[in-house]
Amino acid sequence: MSRHWSVRGRRRTAAPLALLLLVAAGVAGCRDEPASRVPIRIATGSPTAVYHAFGKSLAALLNRELPGVRAEVMVTAASAQNVRLVGAGDAELGFTQADVLPAREPEHPAVLAVARVYDDLLHLVTTAGGPIRTLADLRGRPVSVGADGSGTEITATRLLAVAQLGGDRVRQEHLGLDDSVAALREGRIDAFFFSGGLPVRGVADLAQETSLRMVDLGEWTEPLRRAYGQVYVTRDIPRSVYRTDPVSTVANPNYLIVNANLPAELVREVTRLLMDRREELAAAHPAAGRMSPRSAIVTTPLPLHPGAAQWYRDTKP
Repeated sequence: MSRHWSVRGRRRTAAPLALLLLVAAGVAGCRDEPASRVPIRIATGSPTAVYHAFGKSLAALLNRELPGVRAEVMVTAASAQNVRLVGAGDAELGFTQADVLPAREPEHPAVLAVARVYDDLLHLVTTAGGPIRTLADLRGRPVSVGADGSGTEITATRLLAVAQLGGDRVRQEHLGLDDSVAALREGRIDAFFFSGGLPVRGVADLAQETSLRMVDLGEWTEPLRRAYGQVYVTRDIPRSVYRTDPVSTVANPNYLIVNANLPAELVREVTRLLMDRREELAAAHPAAGRMSPRSAIVTTPLPLHPGAAQWYRDTKP
């Protein structure tokens, strides 16, 4: 499998071998031998979250446009788990928030970037008639901070720390999006955090049946930047998204990442389709339509994969 190649050897042999694999796989596909196609496992997140919708659309696009590829999505706990899966070669592509990554570029990265895709906004969701109106109101309350291994968990835990609500000051539950929605609906928690691009389907579905409140977190962007780095920015959640009062919140970019040993020519084709078919991907989720080649190349601290870098150089974003 290509994921066992050395990084040094990748630059010398990846492109011709990738082309050979793709041609051979395309011929095999005509003979009804799908097992010979190159697997592309895409690590996503919850089935009702943005990563999964984006990943499913990307997998369908790759399967249609690259006959030598067999792409499929993986349901995961999201960002932190996705980085581990891609780095270990247990997934070829994945999505992650930037704040999950190390602060500095690793010396020998097992994970590289394909693109910056859109911004994740941290949602603090509660019921409209409930007691939670500010972040401070979480003190002593049962709150989901996201699933273990998720980007939500990392961002929410950092936020609680800078607000002096860490440790046992909040009764933290570690639930994924779907379980958080169910727990809030049933009154087992008073609020939940979730980090995702707008709109998050699980939150939007809940808003159809229950009046919700989004808690404003905009004041906490600067404290997070001072404590954890400049990756955090402030973004708005307008009334039109969930039919709630508009708020500002903390956001950070997220990236499509790739195993460093994936062939350069194959990653170049993935990058081309990701950028050229933005409108098609946006039909699956609006967040995909916010990509652009100019912003896609800003993937600090991860360097771009050589195949992705080649496509951006050739097209001069």
